[in-house]
Amino acid sequence: MSSVSLGRDGIVIDGEPQVVLCASLFYFRLPREQWRARLEQVRRSGYTCVDVYLPWNFHELSPGRWSFDGRRDVGAFLDLAHEVGLHVIARPGPYICSEWDGGALPAWLGLDPSLGVRQNEPQFIAAVTAWFDQVLPLLAARQYGAGGAVVMVQLENELDFFDCTDRSGYITALRDQAHAHGIDVPLIACAGQGDLLGATGNVEGVVPACNFYPNDDSPFIEEEVRRYAALLADRGLPLLITETNRRHRTLRRLLASGASLTAPYLQSSGWNFGYTPSSGNWGQPGNFMSHGYDFNGYVSSTGVERPEYAEAQVLAWVLEALGPRLASATPGEPVEVVADFPTSSSHSVLELAGGGRLVAVPNLGAEDGRAIVEGVSFAVAADSCPLMLLDLPLANTTLRFASADLMDSKQDLLFCSSVPVTVVIGNTTEEIPVGSSRIVEGVVVTVEPPPEVSEPDVPAAVDGIVRRRTSVAPSTPAGTHELPPTLESLGVYRGRGSYTTTAKLTDELLLVGAADVVDLSIGGRVQTLAGFGATQRIDTRGLNGDLHATVEIWGHANFDDARLPALRLGALRGLGTVWTVVSAQDISALWTVEGHWAGDPAPTRVLAGWSSTRIGTPITYTRRVDTDTPAAVYLNGIHEPIAVTMDNGEPIAVGSEDPWVMLPAGTTQISLTVPHHPSGERLRAELLALKPVLGWTCAVQDDELLTAFASQGPSGSAIELPLTLQPGEEAWLDVHLPASEKGFVLRPEGSQVRVTGWASGECVGRVWLGDRPTFSGGDPDILWIPPGWSGLTLLVRGHGGPATPELRALRLESA
Repeated sequence: MSSVSLGRDGIVIDGEPQVVLCASLFYFRLPREQWRARLEQVRRSGYTCVDVYLPWNFHELSPGRWSFDGRRDVGAFLDLAHEVGLHVIARPGPYICSEWDGGALPAWLGLDPSLGVRQNEPQFIAAVTAWFDQVLPLLAARQYGAGGAVVMVQLENELDFFDCTDRSGYITALRDQAHAHGIDVPLIACAGQGDLLGATGNVEGVVPACNFYPNDDSPFIEEEVRRYAALLADRGLPLLITETNRRHRTLRRLLASGASLTAPYLQSSGWNFGYTPSSGNWGQPGNFMSHGYDFNGYVSSTGVERPEYAEAQVLAWVLEALGPRLASATPGEPVEVVADFPTSSSHSVLELAGGGRLVAVPNLGAEDGRAIVEGVSFAVAADSCPLMLLDLPLANTTLRFASADLMDSKQDLLFCSSVPVTVVIGNTTEEIPVGSSRIVEGVVVTVEPPPEVSEPDVPAAVDGIVRRRTSVAPSTPAGTHELPPTLESLGVYRGRGSYTTTAKLTDELLLVGAADVVDLSIGGRVQTLAGFGATQRIDTRGLNGDLHATVEIWGHANFDDARLPALRLGALRGLGTVWTVVSAQDISALWTVEGHWAGDPAPTRVLAGWSSTRIGTPITYTRRVDTDTPAAVYLNGIHEPIAVTMDNGEPIAVGSEDPWVMLPAGTTQISLTVPHHPSGERLRAELLALKPVLGWTCAVQDDELLTAFASQGPSGSAIELPLTLQPGEEAWLDVHLPASEKGFVLRPEGSQVRVTGWASGECVGRVWLGDRPTFSGGDPDILWIPPGWSGLTLLVRGHGGPATPELRALRLESA
């Protein structure tokens, strides 16, 4: 039996209730040679646990080809965590999100339209079984109580965000596999938006956990968290917060509201190496992830400790000082707090085991202030949340009140604060300045200032010699196809491919479903498109019919978002389909109206032209469309999603992000159901008759081929920057780096170029300069070359846009 349990007493390890501070630390986002140092850094912060995802598609490189070596040796990482004294919450998915390529689901799963990802569906469960057969034995051998660090295993991730049709059956299948592989530490499943049933299916033996990402300045955090603590307490379970913000002022509020586990996401930052980041929905609506993976946690991507690191140490000292008294605390009665600063709407109180109360009083403002609790006036520093103590029994007396964090009470009382601390012992009230001691009722009380984090050194710029290769990376021929195939169907799960054909052009092309990044050359003119699969009209007037496209994968979607095709979980990548536009006509007139008080025979109106007092009530417009060819309907003026039905089939939602509906040749009855909005912009419809562009010759370069070419070593002659390219032209550059114990940050400067970097046989990451989509996650303009990684090679590619592609400079800074 496991020596870890979750119940009314909270998290109990080896018979002792514990409050656990846990930091995300991801082995797959760090060089292996830095694992130990980063784990030790977390332990020095006072945190006692790390949570770690295990990405399925990081270990299964192609169907049935597994790797657990080098940076993929997760067993070695877990062993190191145990060596440095850290517990581990292991999160093997199968889906992990984490802004990782496909949420860790292998891209080839999308090739079978009958396979339902994240469903209780036989083909998907069979694929998950192959993954679990690889990874769960590694975890079972490293469970706590069996000589390892793993104290919990999380199944799935935020399933309540996903439209799973059989949650109970799906989670049951995952649970049963965990048990079959000998996992006996607690199994948990986290809710991303508070739906405990949606996350767990209420499956027996799977404990619900919560992810909270509140506004740090919200006064309502405590009330929401206490509700979930009470809901779980009614089931005899603790509140486990498996993800949350990184700010310790907020973490204190969560702890005081009853959290037994507090696990701020990505306290220790890392890097998105190579082709592993996802595309996501943090833009308008799409985004790409930067090479740096850093949400301002207490350790930066390069390992620099930030001010929150010192805050972590203070909070850890408080937890150690209170020990089992806090770990076994129960919700207390509210207290009145009068403050001259913005604070919580309802302050949290805990009744400590053995007597005494803990009260969290956050100052949500930017200035120091004062508050009154139970008649005692005290100072509260700006942007802080002291965990105050009331009526705490001491060895020979009672601490009636203390306005700051208690660090030690074994003999004397030691507090930490940046403002004077008010203590009440017996009948004596004393305000003690920072950095001083007082004897109060025979008790020595000392107030120390918070620790500080050293400022990092200012990086120094260095120079590197740049050589341009005379050769280019080879491609693998991938045949000729009537329609453009997906890259995954050609065996490319990370990498790029090219598509070439000749067609008789009209004035327009329609590009449907292209993703992720397309450099489309038409008669020598290059356009760069990154529309996340949205349908795009392309002006081809005056151009000949030579078409060539290079399509790069920048990450499969990590979240299921229906607004754009490429943002769907499991969506494939490639050129999509290309059509010549044969004709276009306005079809905004001659729609019949159904709904409101429209009678039979149905009135005929222009689209969205019905007049009614029933504002906001949906109304349906219908018309017949006849076309001899496949066609597309462009709906101009959509502001909120509308329901589109064809030939009485199932309705589909069409939004402003991709306001197109594809129609087959022939006669189609199309119905649009829209909320009645007489003040809105008039909705218009345009019908485009289409002809497919056929006969595509393809070639591919997967990530392994590109990496092998980049790793061949320097060649060519030295060049001086700037380097000017044509749109669609690319250059391979080798950059000589001087020796460095800290590694380098490379900051390319230029416009209308994309830069991919390799070092030591591995793709480091990518940077996009000039006009670009939204990037999230960290500084989008840098590449990091870790210490000891050598042989920097860059692929620089010009893309279409308003300026000439140019790499002006490479700024190398010591990291």
